[in-house]
Amino acid sequence: MIARLRRAYRGMRLGTRMALGLGALALAVFAVVGTALTTYMRDYLSAQLDTQLAQAQIAQSKSIADYGTLSGKKYYSWFYAVYDVSDGRTELRRPEDPADLPKDVDDFTSLARAQTAAHTELLRTEHLRGAGTYRLRACEVEPGVVLVSAAPLEDIEDTVGQLITIQVVTFALALLALVVFGRRMLRRGLKPLSDMASTAHGIASHDLTESAARLPLRADGRDGGPEVDELRTAFNTMLEHIDDSLAVRAEAEQRLRRFVADASHELRTPLMSVRGYADLFQYAAANAPEERDRHLARLRAEAARMGILLDDLLLLARLDAAEVEAPLRLQDADLVELVGQAADAFRAGRPDHPLTVLAGPGPVLLPMDPLRIRQVVDNLLTNAAVHTPAGTKVSVEVALLPGAAEVRVADTGPGIPPDDRARVFDRFYRVDKARSRDRGGSGLGLAVAQSLVRAHGGRIELNSAPGATVFTVRLPAPGVHPADR
Repeated sequence: MIARLRRAYRGMRLGTRMALGLGALALAVFAVVGTALTTYMRDYLSAQLDTQLAQAQIAQSKSIADYGTLSGKKYYSWFYAVYDVSDGRTELRRPEDPADLPKDVDDFTSLARAQTAAHTELLRTEHLRGAGTYRLRACEVEPGVVLVSAAPLEDIEDTVGQLITIQVVTFALALLALVVFGRRMLRRGLKPLSDMASTAHGIASHDLTESAARLPLRADGRDGGPEVDELRTAFNTMLEHIDDSLAVRAEAEQRLRRFVADASHELRTPLMSVRGYADLFQYAAANAPEERDRHLARLRAEAARMGILLDDLLLLARLDAAEVEAPLRLQDADLVELVGQAADAFRAGRPDHPLTVLAGPGPVLLPMDPLRIRQVVDNLLTNAAVHTPAGTKVSVEVALLPGAAEVRVADTGPGIPPDDRARVFDRFYRVDKARSRDRGGSGLGLAVAQSLVRAHGGRIELNSAPGATVFTVRLPAPGVHPADR
């Protein structure tokens, strides 16, 4: 039974449970207040009756002493008994009216003897057979005479009973009103929480598998007080975070699909070339041996291009998982010397693009992976040569700033269109969509450069306008200041 009640209680709504708890608390308060009030009223009425008995016995004692009678000094339904005390014995006087004595006077006689021994007034509450509960008082009228008076407690009990009845009815109505109206008030106060629960159910039914999913619901309203407002704000903030996460996930999924499609396309082209040249090689080896070397060279070239593409993809994957596997081998290296080596290689491979090197006289030692930073500079210089016409001037500069070192690669080419600037660092993205892969590369050079710079804790920026395009690589240089050079 108790377990069933517990299950039923747990299945109730929060407002109902709070209303029942409030009702139980109110019931306990009512019980304490009612008990205290009833006890106080009973004691107060009993004290008044004791005072009335004492005052009545004063007048009655005087009447007995003066006239030897109680005539004119009696109260309705009261009992009176006069005892003569002699040599320790108590003898009941014959009453003036038989109605003055109850049928059983043993309690009166016992109280008169006790008063004789105590020599002071005594009070007792006794149940008189056939009469009910009475309050008895014994006092000495004069030496050797004791008066015992008894007042009924029926009126007090009736008054206390009526008081209890009134309290029970009043408290019951008050408790009922408290539970009913309190539940309504609690439901109204908890309505914002119910609204948030409905919002949460609506979100739970929303399809989050959509690639561009966004939660359409929010917890609205201004009711409920500061605590509910704080909860509502936290709830909406959580939904905003979920929306941001969904947007990031959708973007990542789109980028992944685009990356897989582009990688497949980029790998398919050299594979098809390898297959075609392999067929030509087989034909040339059987019929024209003099063509073998030329086709074999093309096979090697396509395989090398596919190998470079795979190396770039592997490097990007390792950089993306840098928390698990660090692809850098850091050591102190001279940035100026490294840029000079890249410039020499560029002049040898790109003689149609005049290159200017601007570097300070002193070395710039930085903690870096020299092979990877050299790869970054090579990629930027190659990008400047590939996407500009022959004869375009290219420059590379090393500058030292407070706490950082910069490498700026600039060219005087046509510039990058504004719509393409935000995506030049995306993988497999080409500004010139019509450019062949033999001339334009795979579209991974700038993506690799950006990932390598970020892995060093730096950043790469682009500023482009017609006639001037500048890529700026900024690397952290702790403890190095321009004045140190």
